[in-house]
Amino acid sequence: MSCESSLPSSEVNTDVLSVKGACVVDDFAIRVTNLSKIYQIYESPRDRLKQFVMPKIQRMTLQQRRQYFREFWALKDVTFEVKKGETIGIIGKNGSGKSTLLQIICGTLHPTSGVVETHGRIAALLELGSGFNPEFTGRENVYMSAAILGLTSSEIDEKYDAITAFANIGDFIEQPVKLYSSGMMLRLAFSVIAHVDADILVIDEALAVGDAFFTQKCMQFLRRFMEKGTVLFVSHDTPVVLNLCDKAILLDQGTVIAEGDSKDVVEQYICEVYASSQDVVCDNALDSVVEPTAELECRDMRQDLFNNSILRNDIQVFKFDPNKEPGFGAGGATITSVRILNADSSPLEWVVGGEEIMLEICSKVTKNLSHVIVGFLFKDRLGQVIFADNTYVFNMCSPLSVNSGENITVAFEFRMPLLPSGDYSVSAAIGTGTQEEHIQHHWIHNAMQLKVHASSICHGLVGVPIKNIEINVDRGDMK
Repeated sequence: MSCESSLPSSEVNTDVLSVKGACVVDDFAIRVTNLSKIYQIYESPRDRLKQFVMPKIQRMTLQQRRQYFREFWALKDVTFEVKKGETIGIIGKNGSGKSTLLQIICGTLHPTSGVVETHGRIAALLELGSGFNPEFTGRENVYMSAAILGLTSSEIDEKYDAITAFANIGDFIEQPVKLYSSGMMLRLAFSVIAHVDADILVIDEALAVGDAFFTQKCMQFLRRFMEKGTVLFVSHDTPVVLNLCDKAILLDQGTVIAEGDSKDVVEQYICEVYASSQDVVCDNALDSVVEPTAELECRDMRQDLFNNSILRNDIQVFKFDPNKEPGFGAGGATITSVRILNADSSPLEWVVGGEEIMLEICSKVTKNLSHVIVGFLFKDRLGQVIFADNTYVFNMCSPLSVNSGENITVAFEFRMPLLPSGDYSVSAAIGTGTQEEHIQHHWIHNAMQLKVHASSICHGLVGVPIKNIEINVDRGDMK
């Protein structure tokens, strides 16, 4: 159901209540209530025919009629609300109901039960090329798609040049879209929805087929749109969800199993992905409480640097607490310690960007393990991975095996990047297998917290030490 106020925007009362089905002006853009979608699955065309014919020739009550199909719940009692101006990510494994949900919100699919309310014009980029007629030219499809989204012919005429310039597909705009590549189809489809003055954008995974330059252009547009509009975004690319979305919703088998801050929901999604291919325990501390590593004398690395610099990249390191952050895994090993050390193997409470450090990960093995891999992810406050590494390549020629009851300590030695001010975290993991196929025995989200108090970095995710800057000025023969 779509409601639009007939009042000018300056006169709209956002507290108006619904009376006898009248349109409601509220602070939400999308409201989904007890939404369900059931499909009838038939084993053969014969069963479909029986289901259609038999009730018509037999006088039976509904209770007596035999069903020749089985029910598949694509969505089951889904309820959530998206406020105006929010950007919400929808994530979940394949078949979890994400695309079905978006199609119902956009009105291209009818629900079995439940209610969807939307406020404002919706522009959707669902399946690639959906809504395009393959026999029509790009120009004809632009006019048809924009008209479906509510633009008049004169409005489309005004925006046509901007749409084609954004798409940048050249003379192909006069060719049937059946001749387009997937990238060209994306360019044209996104260009249309970017110029229809929508209030709500709904995007389903389509940006994955674009080239790098057009994807950047799309992201720039999305960030501008997010300043005033509402975005519902579906993607398997969790870093993009973390980067764009305020909140996220996790679907599994048609049911909402998590909703909230995008960082927390993405971490649960990662756990669910591994749980689908191996037996894991999604728990704060697996089966046992780990005693924190005995505290050693810490040395403040800042005392060796210039104390008067206000741009020194001071990074505070918080102690590892094995019982604080959620983790998951198959249980063949447990991470017992994550520390940052100096060259003398002493733990540090402060480090400085650009200095050599060691990141130490200690684990206790509870099963005989072969092809052991230990790794880490260094993430910013949004959960975006800034850099990461593991031991796989280092041990590729001689895979590491560890017996039950033994302890394994891995120290990654590297120069700490220069970091912008803000909060960071390190996730640690131990598993077995290869880069492409492995079992996670213990993964701890945010095993270590860090806070950058000062920095010389003004742009970018990280900075690198500059060895030298050389400037030459040729002033000619000045007299």
